[in-house]
Amino acid sequence: MALRESFDQELQRLQDAVLSLGSRVESALVESVKCLKERDRERARDIVAQDRFINERRFELEADALALIATQQPMARDLRTIAAVLDITSELERIGDYAKGIARINLMIDGGPLIKPVIHLPQMACRASDMLHDSLEAFARGDGEMARSIPERDDEVDALYNRVYRQLLELIMEDGSRIDQANYLLWAAHNLERAADRVTNICERVIFTVTGEMVEMDMEETGVESIG
Repeated sequence: MALRESFDQELQRLQDAVLSLGSRVESALVESVKCLKERDRERARDIVAQDRFINERRFELEADALALIATQQPMARDLRTIAAVLDITSELERIGDYAKGIARINLMIDGGPLIKPVIHLPQMACRASDMLHDSLEAFARGDGEMARSIPERDDEVDALYNRVYRQLLELIMEDGSRIDQANYLLWAAHNLERAADRVTNICERVIFTVTGEMVEMDMEETGVESIG
């Protein structure tokens, strides 16, 4: 009984650490767009620098998860939870890369004003961040039904992406000199769209953890390369 109690405590600590990392990634995603909107280059540099912590924390959690497998005898549900930790930390690290990429875009754009007001990007960031928060809550609660309901919200992010794409295309057609900055802003939008897709991967893992059922939720690819 004592061994099982110790294992449960370690597993809970691991899950709590994943939630903590997720909170940091949520913040980075929203802040990266905020600093782009406000053209805050100093804050953008901070976000780029802080990505190293996210990367290092990912590998620390992976090492902890593997050590738990090696030193304990987890049962099937426990193994699925540990596997979820490995997958989710990987997805969080990638979403952190998208946030870093947006911050880098802010630094690549010259110091002048943006060619269009940044309206839809904050909306995309908010929706993607909310999806991420809820997916991690589903993981913490072991709520497979909640995890199933989240990916459908990705349609809202995709619709906003398509709106940004059309608006930027119109601007380029009006004035070809705007193409460089338009491409940067499109990359930023694509990073947000891909972040929401990563949340879908997390939801799939949560469902497997809870039910043992492998599900694949369809995601549409935009075909645009991300900046990470």
